[in-house]
Amino acid sequence: MVEERVRVVRCGGSLLNFRRAVFSADSKYIFCVSGDFIKVYSSTTEECVHVLHGHKNLVSGILLNPNNHLQLYSCSFDGTIKLWDYLDGILIKTFTVGPKLHALFIPPHAEDSVFLTILKEDPDVFQLVSVKLPKSSSQNVEARERTFVLDYVNRSPKCIDFGNEGDYIAAVRDFYLSVYFLKKKKTCNFTLPSTKNKKNARNRFTCVACHPKEDCIASGHMDGKIRLWRNFHDEKQYTYTCLHWHHDMVMDLAFTVSGSSLLSGGRECVLVEWRDGAEKNKEFLPRLGSTIEHISVSPAGDLFCTSHSDNKITVIQRNLDACAVIQGLVKDRSISTGLMVDPKTKALVLNGKPGHLQFYSLQGDKQLYNLDIIQQEYINDDGLIQIELKKAAFSHSGTWLATVEQRQENPSELEMQMKLWVYSKKTQGFSLNTKIAMPHDDHITALCFNNAENYERPMLVTASRDGHFKVWVLADDSDIYKKAIGWTCDFVGSYHKYQATNCCFSEDSSLLAVSFEEIVTVWDSETWELKCTFCQRAGKIRHLCFGRLTCSKFLLGTTENAILCCWNLLSCSLQWSAKLNVSVLEADPYSDHVAAVMQSAAGSDLFVFKPSEPRPLYVQRTISREEVQWGVFVPRDVPESFTSEAHQWLNRSQFYFLTQSQCLLTFSTKSPEEKLTPTSKQLLAEESLPTTPFSLILGKHRQQQDARSSETSENELVQLPLTENIPAINELLHTPAHVLPSASFLCSLFVNSLLLSKETKSAEEVPDEVDMEENKDSDDSDEENDVTEKAQETHNTDLRDDVIHQLSKYEEKELRKFRKVDYSWLAAL
Repeated sequence: MVEERVRVVRCGGSLLNFRRAVFSADSKYIFCVSGDFIKVYSSTTEECVHVLHGHKNLVSGILLNPNNHLQLYSCSFDGTIKLWDYLDGILIKTFTVGPKLHALFIPPHAEDSVFLTILKEDPDVFQLVSVKLPKSSSQNVEARERTFVLDYVNRSPKCIDFGNEGDYIAAVRDFYLSVYFLKKKKTCNFTLPSTKNKKNARNRFTCVACHPKEDCIASGHMDGKIRLWRNFHDEKQYTYTCLHWHHDMVMDLAFTVSGSSLLSGGRECVLVEWRDGAEKNKEFLPRLGSTIEHISVSPAGDLFCTSHSDNKITVIQRNLDACAVIQGLVKDRSISTGLMVDPKTKALVLNGKPGHLQFYSLQGDKQLYNLDIIQQEYINDDGLIQIELKKAAFSHSGTWLATVEQRQENPSELEMQMKLWVYSKKTQGFSLNTKIAMPHDDHITALCFNNAENYERPMLVTASRDGHFKVWVLADDSDIYKKAIGWTCDFVGSYHKYQATNCCFSEDSSLLAVSFEEIVTVWDSETWELKCTFCQRAGKIRHLCFGRLTCSKFLLGTTENAILCCWNLLSCSLQWSAKLNVSVLEADPYSDHVAAVMQSAAGSDLFVFKPSEPRPLYVQRTISREEVQWGVFVPRDVPESFTSEAHQWLNRSQFYFLTQSQCLLTFSTKSPEEKLTPTSKQLLAEESLPTTPFSLILGKHRQQQDARSSETSENELVQLPLTENIPAINELLHTPAHVLPSASFLCSLFVNSLLLSKETKSAEEVPDEVDMEENKDSDDSDEENDVTEKAQETHNTDLRDDVIHQLSKYEEKELRKFRKVDYSWLAAL
């Protein structure tokens, strides 16, 4: 594999709630920005069907093309506007504007003109400009001519809106509302009191929405109020009415397509529908899980969607019933658990919602499920000290999960619990098995399970600042029937009262390494006898890990003084050391490679090496311009076949890392479109098929016929007539059930319409009909002779008298053929 093809790519986890989501005209698809990409989701299956990639920086706005609803416009911080065919995922045209584009607006009747929010020369001062998109056959077009529209606007697209089919523009910032009339080119400004008392200070505007057909503007404020502005054509005669339900700031507003209802959302996690602009006519959709940041309405008016602070999009029906959830990677305040891999699902596991572990599918770029660890209702209060999930670890087989949660209001009061969870095959989830209050007297710094797959009993080790490490084993509980099992402490170790900072098992779990500040101790896991110690006096140990496979005799450690050490366990001596400021040290569990991420002034650099020698096998500079906090190796579903020594570390596993801004990156040779699952790629075609029961039966029959036809020669192929041209099927599929004849009348008509007109042989019947074929040849030859001799005969004198219609031998021959027609497809019904 060529080295240049291995590159750092954003593998998912980007914000889905950065901007409002956009519906397609038929409400089948939802578009949302995701970092540098635009993702196209199915609103019914929640699957990602396309990834539109072409921007070189963060995508800051997306809107449907008002002149062609099968096309999508997007703008980006890279200074370009792109036009997409979202059904095929094709980039049609790129317009280069120049400056950084923060928001995109397209009025309903705009002709080749768009409105953009760009940064002015002064810091944090933005202006709204109009840009005409020139018509050109070229794919790359310059569109640098800008027309100034409004000054001193907010960068957020929630603070600008077009009203009454594009007649005017409403823009809010701080305590000001500006209304710009496009035809008159006139601006009216309105100001709310902004004195320093608490009441007026909360008058600040947060968002704005314009009525689609009337002269009405809705504005949201910090105090939770919604103001409906009217008569704003005159700065002196304007009026407004207040709607108040939210106790905190209004995050977003949106009118329905007809304008009969106003939707609002905020930190209460409740979508409120205000009907006819009256405070008494309210409908609620509560318990949406997290703060509502954006609200979108489909062009057809049948669906809404809300974007949430936990990187989630909820699709809502017109009757305020949630029907689908698109969940991205949840960005927590801090990822204290690090990155883990669930051995059973191969999902990425890390902190999610407060008090939860999230299981995230890297292949599908979506969340599988949340595991509630704290099991307490979360109270959204900035001043409240919450219980936090600090540590987590999986056993080798994924059967056991250990978690540590804690809460500390002051240094002398520490509340801590360790929980052990067991995986249930019946429920396909984790259930709580053991709860241990205050397992240590101080903070737990590390925990790990033993690694051996066939080890007799699982074992858990915890290290703490109290100077001890404890060994926990699974044993029979105090049940007299010996049916209950639980975890209990089996051994407590220490070393000269130093704080225990790290712990890890060797590959075969025969040795346990525990670091006590600057000293590394190695213990026998059977007898808990101290085997040896390593002390380099190079600062406190930051990371510890054993080598794997051919390098299992080596132990690696990093220090706070930027030293990477490798010790030989057989000779109990230092093998080699290097001056590296390592922030992440991860050993690949499926090979003997180790990845080390070094922090430098320019960013973060990656080094891949084998512990047996200090020479790096692969080096990539500046994998990220910010600090890399966590990394993990994830096993591949299909191994790669890199032959180069520098890239063999990519064969069995894939290295993922998380940056300080919680951006998830990896090393890959595939584009995002190639990583789509085959199921996702087929969704576009499958959605065009009817979903009636009969269509499913016929579709299955077609698949079976196609499979059989591929195994036969071309001269034996029998083509089934198109079902669309069969009156019986059309009658069954398209006629309302209450006007159809009885089923007994339609049954024979339906079955006869599916019969084949020529003989066909299935692959399964060929071995069983060898003898029948021989008889058939002789019978056919005799029958053909009889037909030529008695071609003029139309009746058979040997038939019984009670038979009304007499058959010729030719007709009898045809009937015998029907007996051999393949009816095996009926078994699938």
